[in-house]
Amino acid sequence: MNVLKFGGTSVGSPKNINKVISILENYAEKDNVTCVVSAVGGITDKLLKAGALAQKKDASYKKSFKAIKKIHFDIVEELIPKKNKKIVSQIESKFEELRDLLDGIFLINELSPKTSDKLTSFGELISSYIIAETMESRGIDVKRKNSQELIITNDDFTKAEIDTKLTNKNIKSYFSDAKQSITILPGFVAKSVSGEQTTLGRGGSDFTAAIVAAALKVERLEIWTDVSGMFTTNPKLVKQALPIKKLSYQEAMELSHFGAKVLYPPTVQPALDVNIPIHIKNTLHPEHEGTIISNEVVSTKKSVKGISNINNIALLTLEGSGMVGIPGFSKRLFEILAQEKINVILITQASSEHSICFGIDDKDADIAKQAIDTAFENEISLHKIEPIQLEKELSIVALIGDHMKNHQGISGKMFSTLGKNNINIRAIAQGASEKNISAVIAQKDVKKALNTLHERFFEVKTKQVNVFITGVGNVGEKLIEQIQQQHSFLQKNLKLNVRIVGISNSRKMFFNSDGINLNNWTSQFHYADKSNIKGFFDKAVELNLRNSIFVDVTASEAVAAMYADYLKQNIAVVACNKIACSGTFENYKKLQELSLKYNAPFLYETNVGAGLPVINTLNNLVASGDKVTSIQAVLSGSLNFIFNNYSDRKNFHDTVKQAQYEGYTEPDPRIDLSGVDVARKILILARENKTNIDLEDIDNVSFLTEKNLNSTSIDHFYDTLIEDEAHFQKLYASAKANNCQLKYVAEYNNGKAKVGLREIPEGHPFYNLKGKDNIIMFYTERYPDLPLIVRGAGAGADVTASGLFADIIRIGNN
Repeated sequence: MNVLKFGGTSVGSPKNINKVISILENYAEKDNVTCVVSAVGGITDKLLKAGALAQKKDASYKKSFKAIKKIHFDIVEELIPKKNKKIVSQIESKFEELRDLLDGIFLINELSPKTSDKLTSFGELISSYIIAETMESRGIDVKRKNSQELIITNDDFTKAEIDTKLTNKNIKSYFSDAKQSITILPGFVAKSVSGEQTTLGRGGSDFTAAIVAAALKVERLEIWTDVSGMFTTNPKLVKQALPIKKLSYQEAMELSHFGAKVLYPPTVQPALDVNIPIHIKNTLHPEHEGTIISNEVVSTKKSVKGISNINNIALLTLEGSGMVGIPGFSKRLFEILAQEKINVILITQASSEHSICFGIDDKDADIAKQAIDTAFENEISLHKIEPIQLEKELSIVALIGDHMKNHQGISGKMFSTLGKNNINIRAIAQGASEKNISAVIAQKDVKKALNTLHERFFEVKTKQVNVFITGVGNVGEKLIEQIQQQHSFLQKNLKLNVRIVGISNSRKMFFNSDGINLNNWTSQFHYADKSNIKGFFDKAVELNLRNSIFVDVTASEAVAAMYADYLKQNIAVVACNKIACSGTFENYKKLQELSLKYNAPFLYETNVGAGLPVINTLNNLVASGDKVTSIQAVLSGSLNFIFNNYSDRKNFHDTVKQAQYEGYTEPDPRIDLSGVDVARKILILARENKTNIDLEDIDNVSFLTEKNLNSTSIDHFYDTLIEDEAHFQKLYASAKANNCQLKYVAEYNNGKAKVGLREIPEGHPFYNLKGKDNIIMFYTERYPDLPLIVRGAGAGADVTASGLFADIIRIGNN
């Protein structure tokens, strides 16, 4: 004998019902089959909705009734095209009963548990009849048996308890005489000893199948559903979720209790009692392996078998000094909940006995709070305890596995993984058996939590990094190009999956939580929404993706002002924009503190040397205990390019234009030529060396004329360069006469800094600095005479993008 159960999706359409029939026929070729079926997908909810409308005196329940009836007759019409008066008459009769019941609920304005059981029974009774009649019309040896004649329960309506002895007797008696190859049974439904219709609770069709399988002691129970077994976590929220090949009964019960909808929790117990394996299979893909649940000891390298969750949790906390050392508080508390028929899902109590925390279904929260506050009214008035504290919109996330107790550090890995992604844990529960470690978190963080934990415990150590980029000019485009080019390399060698999920500029922005297709991102950008700095931030927060990084490739003060907001949301910040780090010292310190507080890296290597490891080198010197006494540097690739290309044969205006055209200067070249950009860079290095200094404290000796400095626009600035060509020729001539090179130099010495144009003599490390190169010399206590030198290209879209990319990778590897 084979016992198979098919869920609502499996019998939710004529196409799927035909697949069910095909599966049953294949099984029946080898042995007799008992098939338990659920209601047509979604019908139980529709019946309850219709009942609720009728109870509220809302006449639209009649529309709901008609919709339910139409669904079933549409299925019959497709499955049995030739009109069969007997079938139509029988179904019409059942729907007459259903309509009378709904009319009665409407008239008396009441929907009792007893009536609710009658109402919801229609789904399985009708679906089982349709399937049996369809098979019979095709000449298949089939018979339908009403489970209400076999399964006997008490009168606990909506979730009745079975009379095992009487039920087993009925099942054995019926099947000992049954001659048909296939027996169809409606799931979920039963009758009480007194003859009243009862149900076995939502998901009770699984339970029906398990009861029958246990009574007949079959070799295996098969639960057919719309997924290929039980998964490592919810595949709807985690795309990388994997089907689990084998589970123990205990693991399956833990997973099903904690939200794995594939299996109804009580199903496991009857099978466990008589040691019957349960096989979860996929109706839509019967060839898939599925999941086998048994008492077999499965040796596995993975300590965690699955990650599950329950949503819509409320957390209540009873606390007060009057509880300490006083017996009976817990007893009274849980008796109150029991009287209100409120199920407790999670309990945790501090060893100080100062507080008891417990989780319940959100819908019961207000009733629980009122009942507890009333019961403890006297203690509250005497300030022995506080009024019950209530938090809603929470979820429980649980790690599950039989072998977790044999592996040290599982809970530590769980909590640190959640913490790194700014997922706050409100309560923790872990039994001594260590088969389940549960944490209560905000419901809005569930998707991020499941993805983060699944990545940590199940995936091949590949870490997903989600990048939001603002600013897609020359540097931004190069960064996107580099990320696309290196994607496979990073996955294979660094185990990093770097995805760009948001892109914006000053005009447009667009997002894709699954990762933007970088092959055609420019065409997608063409049709993007209007850009908004705050809107871009809000969307990044709303997506709530793990390992998120915001990359600022602008020179915008407004964008830089948002860094604190990103860090507070545990979104790392990578910036080539110098404004934030060269603004007020208070803001600079605030950002460093927020980065530490919210475990959100704040990296800005490109602020000083584009792709050169300048800040990183300085930080390593300081962290290792060295003391930086002096810094001498050429920090402007644009100015170095300009003075390396300027001569008495080329005017200054054209040289600056060339630098701007080749992407070495800021869009406004006055920022570079005024020395402000270099001043910001030496300021940042001074601050990284733990010096409290502001931009106004830096001595900036400008080589520009008053006319240049007072220009009113970029075009006007270029006009003044032409007018003052003689001034620049004079600077060049002086350097040439002294056999020197003109270099714009930044200096830091004993807490003071200055920038300005200098004539560099032959033999100096700066003398032969070519093109757009930068050079930084660190004099320290360990390098007092010969400095530590960092040298290389200090400007250009490619190298700046590579510096940003390096910061992204550094965060990903953290």
